[in-house]
Amino acid sequence: MIPRLPRHLIHALVTRALDEDLGGRGDVTSLATIPADKNANFVIKSRAQGVLAGQQPADACFDLVDPEVSVTWRKQDGDALEPGDVVAIVDGPALGILTAERPALNFLGRMSGIATLTRQYVAAIAGTGTVIAHTRKTTPGLRAVELQAVRAGGGASHRYGLDDAILIKDNHVAVCGGVEEAVKRARAFAGHMTRVAVEVDRLDQLEEALSAGAESVLLDNFSLEDLRAAVLLTDGRAILEASGGVNLETVHAIADTGVDVVSVGALTHSAPNFDLGLDEG
Repeated sequence: MIPRLPRHLIHALVTRALDEDLGGRGDVTSLATIPADKNANFVIKSRAQGVLAGQQPADACFDLVDPEVSVTWRKQDGDALEPGDVVAIVDGPALGILTAERPALNFLGRMSGIATLTRQYVAAIAGTGTVIAHTRKTTPGLRAVELQAVRAGGGASHRYGLDDAILIKDNHVAVCGGVEEAVKRARAFAGHMTRVAVEVDRLDQLEEALSAGAESVLLDNFSLEDLRAAVLLTDGRAILEASGGVNLETVHAIADTGVDVVSVGALTHSAPNFDLGLDEG
């Protein structure tokens, strides 16, 4: 099961999307052509091969436009899709269905695209013991649903935002004057519940990070040779995350070095939209 997001968060996102689409007058085309008492039956169909995500915001689009609209899901978030698969059946007032159609499909297309790309990365490293994780390179305002889509595709969680983990990046290191000093300051600041991670871009910085007490180390743009050396040097003392230069062609070799995590910004910043459509039932 994919963890559900809080109802108020989903409604806030969907309300903004509906406000953007409906403006001050609503769906003037449907208002002009569809009788208010006309009911209809539609199906949401997949038009490509991939992975479904986006049920929660799609449900909310129909519900907030007209709670009389009923959506019956034939597929669940995380399910594989083939072209022509019926994803959901949508029944009820035709005016409400057509008004909510595009925002609902926008959420489903964006999130299913992310889930589909994530599944491809997960499949590419199968058997290595490494996990694929997201980053914070998300669409402003849509992080919650985009990261939910990564989970639907089989990816793992990274930090959600700046407030849930300490990750010392290269600019923090530069200001502090070195990796060891930055980690020491972070360890002194953090409580026992907060993990301290640090980004390094050279092997000599790795030993500094480990000696200072970093619990996780991000190996930024390391060569495969240096990744393997980092795994041997660390010997289980910290979680190792590889980042940079990751794509579907390189990810298996990176994972095969023995790192624990490969983080991939492309999951959210470069996922193509997934094609779904609403057709008359």
